[in-house]
Amino acid sequence: MSAAKQPATNDTFFILSLVIFNFISFISIGIPLASLPGYIHESLGFSTAIAGMVIGAQYLTTLLCRPLAGRLADERGAKKTVLIGMASGLISGVLLLASALLESWPLASIGVMVASRLILGFAQSLIGISAITWGISRLGAESTARMISWNGVAAYGGVGIGAPLGVFLAQSLGLWSLGAVTMGLATTGLVLAWRRGDAPLNPGKRLPFGKVLWKVAPPGISLALATIGYGTLTAFIALYYNARGWDGAAWCLTAFAFAFIGTRLLFPNLINRVGGYSVAMVCLVVEIFGLLLLWLAEAPSFALAGSALTGCGLSLLYPALGVGVVSRVGVANRSSGLSVFAMFFDLSLGLSGALMGLLAAYIGMQSIFLGAAVVAVGGLLIVWLLLRQERAAQL
Repeated sequence: MSAAKQPATNDTFFILSLVIFNFISFISIGIPLASLPGYIHESLGFSTAIAGMVIGAQYLTTLLCRPLAGRLADERGAKKTVLIGMASGLISGVLLLASALLESWPLASIGVMVASRLILGFAQSLIGISAITWGISRLGAESTARMISWNGVAAYGGVGIGAPLGVFLAQSLGLWSLGAVTMGLATTGLVLAWRRGDAPLNPGKRLPFGKVLWKVAPPGISLALATIGYGTLTAFIALYYNARGWDGAAWCLTAFAFAFIGTRLLFPNLINRVGGYSVAMVCLVVEIFGLLLLWLAEAPSFALAGSALTGCGLSLLYPALGVGVVSRVGVANRSSGLSVFAMFFDLSLGLSGALMGLLAAYIGMQSIFLGAAVVAVGGLLIVWLLLRQERAAQL
């Protein structure tokens, strides 16, 4: 039997055995999220702005290292890239532990903490893409949508578990325990990755970053335009509820998360059956309706429904467009293409808060969801053009 393909009955187990690496990575990301800002401000005595910059350093590094991560996975293999990522995560945990031990010297402590955050961002960029392409290389291109979908579930689940776990650890044992647990998670990931068989390298010409970016840009821009809806929801739903005089804004985020994960679990093979761009078009229409419902909501129940619809729409959009990305860049540049694709998602999340904040100042808090819906229509038009292009090529 070829090493490039697993028995069909073992596919799900094999996928989960690789998804665990992303799950470990995102637990490590979630662990400090709710604890570090307060520690930086209250224990080390720095401003909330400094606390925000320290937290944001990780995401900036992840964004900037995406192209390098993709290139490493394509040229050195997914297993080696995961091992490098897990080793980096281990170093990040060591530095976080050291930062806690240096609390009496605030400048030294925060300096080491920044280094920990930067290295954690680097680790996440490597692990995130390699965990996906490792499975695709072993199971074949038809597993692309499933690998992306399951890794997305692992990401949301990992952060959801890691954040409360970090609060519990910090309150029970102290900040040092966050570093210790991060080290333990990374060590576990190293052992698991070391024991797994590697995926074969894909032969073919490696494209330079500029050409990969050019090929990925159309689906990437569509993803970015759609992701603004998610960024708007997470950044402004609490202020939106306050402006309307409602309580329970957090339930909107819960509704989004349940709908997002539930849709991925209910329709695991839809993209392979229907086609990536076709599914993406339906996803964008559902998201647009959800955002419009949030805009027009006259009661919290309608806002909850709008949030859930938005979650349903965005759930399969990333893997649906990701399938198109892989077909556009070719097998030899699969990791590089998916890494650049992820950059559009990162940029959209990073910019959506600022852009929609400016929009809210001009048109009001309630209308920002209308603005997000209008932007998503642009993403829908791009996907429609990509679908026409794909069908014309098949004739």
